[in-house]
Amino acid sequence: MKFSVITFGCQMNVADSNWLILSLQKRGFTLTLKEKEADFVLLNTCSVREKPEQKVYSEIGRFRKKWEQNPSFFVGVGGCVGQQIGEGFFERFPYVRLVFGTDGLYLVPDKIEELLNFPHKRISLLSFEDFYPEREKVFPEKADVSVFVNIMQGCDNFCAYCIVPFTRGRQKSRFKAEVLTECKTLVERGAKEITLLGQNVNSYGQDKYGDGTSFAQLLREVALIHGLKRLRFTTSHPKDLSLEVIRLFGELEVLCPHLHLPLQVGSDRILKIMGRKYTKKRYLDLIEKLRLARPDISFTTDLIVGFPGETEEDFKQTLEVLQIVEFENAYSFKYSDRPGTRAEKMENKVPEEVKQERLIRLQALQEKITQKKYKQVVGKEEEVLIETISKRQGGTNLHFRGRDLWNRVVNIESSRDIRRELVKVRITEAKKHSLVGEVR
Repeated sequence: MKFSVITFGCQMNVADSNWLILSLQKRGFTLTLKEKEADFVLLNTCSVREKPEQKVYSEIGRFRKKWEQNPSFFVGVGGCVGQQIGEGFFERFPYVRLVFGTDGLYLVPDKIEELLNFPHKRISLLSFEDFYPEREKVFPEKADVSVFVNIMQGCDNFCAYCIVPFTRGRQKSRFKAEVLTECKTLVERGAKEITLLGQNVNSYGQDKYGDGTSFAQLLREVALIHGLKRLRFTTSHPKDLSLEVIRLFGELEVLCPHLHLPLQVGSDRILKIMGRKYTKKRYLDLIEKLRLARPDISFTTDLIVGFPGETEEDFKQTLEVLQIVEFENAYSFKYSDRPGTRAEKMENKVPEEVKQERLIRLQALQEKITQKKYKQVVGKEEEVLIETISKRQGGTNLHFRGRDLWNRVVNIESSRDIRRELVKVRITEAKKHSLVGEVR
């Protein structure tokens, strides 16, 4: 029996899909990258923004002809859109037989077997649990050199624009012992870099579901794992970034000098309406403290343009923060209504053409900053963790793709296979979104 998994959205979805694949393989199912060969297809979806949600409907529609030719074929829809639309998928697509949210993911492998035994059955797993739903412990025989580990699920912030608390539920922290067991096992099986994941990782332990371990304590213990070379975490909320965690950037050798710290906007007025619970000054103070703890630290961020009521002056405040901080990269998006959020009901929506124009200006400024920052690296020597062989090959040498300590993509040529290695590289060229280097 063959299956395919299609993943949209964030790194947490990638981690969830990886677990799902391993668990199904343990039960004897075979993963295929050729969807036409699959007996069932699972979609792990994202609804943070509008476009990914629309893409899900398009993806499911692609399988109608396959189902008409083979009525035993079915589709399962999970993730945020699965939670959001739920059994509405049953009404729209007769071949969708399973819908599940993130809290229901741990039950999916068992339910797949149930669906195969009862061909006319449909199952929904949409309830939010009152605990962190630990999953079957399945690990690859050989782990990827860089891996993701979920340390929590859900979010309690309820920012005005964000659908996550409605699709992933309230925050639930994993027990420290479970996180450490997973991290140690992955390192024993070859992982050299771990990224700890959560909707708001630095509020880990601040909910009733955890075991009282703080995020700083967790970082310290993960950092002690023998064989671990690099440690990262994402995503952080500025309001919960503690001084103790900030100090760790200067204390823990394996903690990489890079932080993704979402700003969203630079206007205090809009930040307040969004419910972000910090000001521009508070954000810039955090940046300053982080640079004092680790002078070479780099920053990336998330930005929203065109939030309801945003004026030109509000938008200029965002541009000002970009120029002050000089983020190495920024993930920027136009605001879009998400169902059930407070912002959806707000008036004074910004016209689409204004949002588009602001996004173009913001991205143009960020591209200039990125190029400036990347050009400053040319000529320097860095340690790069080689993750994979590049899709583009040419010439007599092999081409590889890796990341440096600051999470910048570095492309390298080598006469031998250097995958999974930490190599010394001299940066020779700055591209638009990556660097080029040569092995020393």
